[in-house]
Amino acid sequence: MIKKSLVSILIINYNNEKYLDRAIKSCINQTYKNLEILIYDDKSTDGSKFLLNKYSKHKKIKYFINKSKKKNIPAIDAKNSYYKLISKSKGDIIFLLDSDDYFLKNKVYKIVKKFNYNKKIHLIQDLPLVITNNKKKIFKKNKNNLISFWPYLAPESCISFRKKFIKKYIKLNALLQNKYSDVWLGFRLGTFSYYIDKSFYSFNKNLTIYKSYGESKKYPIFGLNWFIRRMNSYNYLNSISKEKFNFIYSFDYIITVVIFKILNLFKIQ
Repeated sequence: MIKKSLVSILIINYNNEKYLDRAIKSCINQTYKNLEILIYDDKSTDGSKFLLNKYSKHKKIKYFINKSKKKNIPAIDAKNSYYKLISKSKGDIIFLLDSDDYFLKNKVYKIVKKFNYNKKIHLIQDLPLVITNNKKKIFKKNKNNLISFWPYLAPESCISFRKKFIKKYIKLNALLQNKYSDVWLGFRLGTFSYYIDKSFYSFNKNLTIYKSYGESKKYPIFGLNWFIRRMNSYNYLNSISKEKFNFIYSFDYIITVVIFKILNLFKIQ
């Protein structure tokens, strides 16, 4: 038997009517039943709101609609949407879920069991089973090496953490919430847990189905924006730490700095 901690599953949605219902049902059908499901819709223009109305009387589900008229900024809006749900959550353990992804039915049970087993773990990432163009790819645990400074960090839908961890994170990151806007929340939480809080655990099980849309058009691998975002990632990590990390042993860091300096020299955006 595992301790039946209350779990909060946080779903953020923007124009994902096609997949939203699947995501919600994957949470409802979890083998672990002591949970609440909080959903935040960020000004969807499709039929998402009508779909959410279907769950208006469900005991475990609460949903919130963003009625702001401000223009969407993807990374910042996703992060702020999760923050709003975190502030409304009651669970001791929190799971993140993008609305186009979904959980295997025993995911919450297995993750809660791991949290109960080791109190020093504050954040867990499981591994995604990635679907691209209806083809499945199983991710296996990666280790950081000399080529890249970073450990493998899974998508946000693979991340879960203790409530006390996120409170600590938000407090220490208050001044950086909207700085380095291209650095996603999953990366921020993962690096904070791995390097600062020392409470990171990678669960080598595929428990999340992740919808991939292929290579990003804005951040193609080894493109200019890709290098800028990686430089911002290094700067972000140094900004949240009292100690300065020695990245020099990472070939990835050396190349990133060189490219970044060339961009600045020629004022390339």
